[in-house]
Amino acid sequence: MDKFTYLGNGDVNAIDDLYNQYLKNPESVDIQWARFFEGVDFVKTDFTSGGIPENFQKEFKIINLINAYRSRGHLFTKTNPVRERRHYSPDLSIENFGLDKSDLATVFQAGNEIGIGPATLTDIIHHLEQTYCQSIGIEFVYMREPDRVQWFKEKIELANRPKFSADDKKRIFSKLNSATVFEQFLHKKYVGQKRFSLEGGESLIPSLDAIVQHGSKLGVKEVVVGMAHRGRLSTLVNIFEKDFKSVFTEFDGKHFDSDESFDGDVKYHLGFSKDIATADGNSVHLTLAPNPSHLEAVAPVVEGISRAKLDHYLKDEKAIIPVVIHGDAAIAGQGIVYEVLQMAQLDGYRAGGTIHIVVNNQVGFTTNYLDARSSTYCTDVAKTTLCPVFHVNGDDIEAVVQTIKIAVEYRQQFNRDVFIDLLGYRKYGHNEGDEPKFTQPKLYKAIAAHPTPREIYLQQLISEGVLTAEEGQKYEDDFITKVDRAHEESKKLEKSAVLNFLEDTWKGFRHGRQVDFDASPETGVAKAKLLDLGTKLASLPKENKYFRKIEKLLEDRLEMLKNNTLDWGMAEMMAYASLLVEGHPVRVSGQDVERGTFSHRHAVVKTEDDEKEIVTLNLLDKKQAPFSIYNSLLSEYGVLGFEYGYSLATPQGLTIWEAQFGDFFNGAQIMVDQFIAAGEDKWWVQSGLVMLLPHGYEGQGAEHSSARVERFLQMCADLNMQVCNTSTPANHFHLLRRQIHREFRKPLVVFSPKALLRHPKAVSKVEDLAKGSFQEVLDDDVTKTKVDTIVLCSGKFYYEMKDEAEKRGVTNAAYIRLEQMYPLPEKQLEKVLSGYKNAKRFIWAQEEPENMGAWSYMALALRKYNLDFAAGRPSAAPAAGSSSLHKKRLAELYDRLFTKIAGK
Repeated sequence: MDKFTYLGNGDVNAIDDLYNQYLKNPESVDIQWARFFEGVDFVKTDFTSGGIPENFQKEFKIINLINAYRSRGHLFTKTNPVRERRHYSPDLSIENFGLDKSDLATVFQAGNEIGIGPATLTDIIHHLEQTYCQSIGIEFVYMREPDRVQWFKEKIELANRPKFSADDKKRIFSKLNSATVFEQFLHKKYVGQKRFSLEGGESLIPSLDAIVQHGSKLGVKEVVVGMAHRGRLSTLVNIFEKDFKSVFTEFDGKHFDSDESFDGDVKYHLGFSKDIATADGNSVHLTLAPNPSHLEAVAPVVEGISRAKLDHYLKDEKAIIPVVIHGDAAIAGQGIVYEVLQMAQLDGYRAGGTIHIVVNNQVGFTTNYLDARSSTYCTDVAKTTLCPVFHVNGDDIEAVVQTIKIAVEYRQQFNRDVFIDLLGYRKYGHNEGDEPKFTQPKLYKAIAAHPTPREIYLQQLISEGVLTAEEGQKYEDDFITKVDRAHEESKKLEKSAVLNFLEDTWKGFRHGRQVDFDASPETGVAKAKLLDLGTKLASLPKENKYFRKIEKLLEDRLEMLKNNTLDWGMAEMMAYASLLVEGHPVRVSGQDVERGTFSHRHAVVKTEDDEKEIVTLNLLDKKQAPFSIYNSLLSEYGVLGFEYGYSLATPQGLTIWEAQFGDFFNGAQIMVDQFIAAGEDKWWVQSGLVMLLPHGYEGQGAEHSSARVERFLQMCADLNMQVCNTSTPANHFHLLRRQIHREFRKPLVVFSPKALLRHPKAVSKVEDLAKGSFQEVLDDDVTKTKVDTIVLCSGKFYYEMKDEAEKRGVTNAAYIRLEQMYPLPEKQLEKVLSGYKNAKRFIWAQEEPENMGAWSYMALALRKYNLDFAAGRPSAAPAAGSSSLHKKRLAELYDRLFTKIAGK
């Protein structure tokens, strides 16, 4: 019975119509049919009788067989080096297609379909087996673009046999030798130390070498790599050409060559960059991004770095290739993989297609692959965006290199993602001190008896006459001599070097110091310039038709300039405009950022008739830097990681990620914890990323009130980032400009407002933008001699307390705003407080619950003031779920606050 048919029983009239269509225009039918008709003599066939000759019927059955190999051949490959493959049914036996052994010697025209011309069924099957069921399996027929499917057919069916010269084979062996011997050297010299050996997956090194070498021939100038710990050290020395001595000093645990506050990171997390000379006489710049132990977290960072390089100077997607190296358990289990895949073809996030390599150990720590996923393959996530997938036996090194070359060519042709599932094994446990036989005794018995890929390939080269056994030994001896010499020299080094993996990008910048935060730099812009920029950004091209409300909104902005009363949105846009004309690119990304969650920004205006996008911030000056703003997919983790990566490669520009509501940032907590908060301390890298997190208690419930101030402040130390809660448009303007007008970069977390966006008192004059700088502390407008109580606060709660104090007739308190909470502006605060000679009570007031917000941080940081506090009642949830309960609790908070202000 025919179990794979897509033709049914082949209706004769339908086939006749298709053939007649082909005669009129061969290009009007599917290319498979066109080729089939080319090889069949229809002229001699009588269709009027209503019957189809038996041989002709079998031609279609063979076409079905061919398509079955294309779609299911990967299930019957020889891709697993140490395990027998699972059995799948039905298989590809000819009986399943209505054929039998008597057909094997018959010549069929269907051979044209696979490029071998008319051939016997035996030859057709042999060709299909060699193409689809050996060391390489491929999944591709589900792709919906016919040109991509056809490209693969031609690439693997017509030219599917690897052709490597003797010199090619020697290069492959040299890289395989280096990978193998380096790991063996470390195993002997550093017994029991964690290194996350590549043994069993050594073919990764020739794979990466092939990407660099073959990519260079196809126009690649840069490769940006993200990978986890396994095999990282081998990759650093054998691909990135990192000095062996540096690696050995890290193994020896020598302190990093920097000040004592720098903590550093383990050797298999560090980043690196270098220009690598290629065999064709070119040079390819390689970048390895630093990463934490959180698997797959580095993937969006790699994409962001790559996109920044494209935007700033490469301009051509074919000039750079992002490469992400996965583990089999991680790619199946970590949701960030899916987020990054969904970003790949979006205008704001595409980087020209990523090459994904899975170092498939067939085990995750101690978990068997059957317990690690529900899907057939660990790479099945690739099919969600219709990416082709190769599965290749890591022991067949030439098949691996052939696969990589095809993958590079596909990526360069179509600028789409491609996956390579590199099946190998893990020689030891999860780390070198772990015992894998506790959980996989059968597998590790097989691994112990299994020859290395180097041994397998050397025997192949000896049999082919490419190398002798003595020459193979010399490769090993020469490499050992080189690393032995480096190991001895490393003993003379007292410290490990601290390397910024993007050192060239960051030339001219230094790291921030405490003194830098004693006062902010001048960031004012000449008033005439501000008025000019404000007018331009609020003026739409007149030849288009616009929605009336948007016309009114921009008219209102022009009125703000005339009336000298700027709201939050206008001040923010003017900050961007001022940076753009100074030559600093600005990029904003996040959910709904083009309009703004609260309809305050409108950086992108749509024309009414055809939805053409107008971005007035790109219409300021012919010499201005570009302004880019993108509504992101509904992702926090992936998009924040992307923008962090983008900021690493964009020190001269302003990179912003805005959350829809600040509450939602915790979907990206890993990026905050592992990269943004700790990146400089671990890896000596700087980032100027800005996080805008809408925050404020307005009765909108537990998920639309709090950006978790307490979490960010808990992570603050060593000047690692800036945490601010601005309360005026002008101060927000200066804060954004300060981010660029310094000699160093720090991440900036801003608890941006919601209610203040349109608050009548939260306005600024043009003069406030034209002069001065960011004010870390804002004083109150009160008669200082009457004040005996200082209320320290932050953000929009200032306005609410002032209003309540006025209602209650309270005049003995000053409400001092800490616009910057970290680094704590101690000198600026002391200067403001020195004006209150009669102050005897100091209170920290916040709208957040007592166990949240800034209180616990301020209690420690400002303990010399014997600080009291007024806050919401302790709560498990950040905010009340109803507006009435919110109002009730706020009234209770005011009662507690003003009772304390009264000294009771």
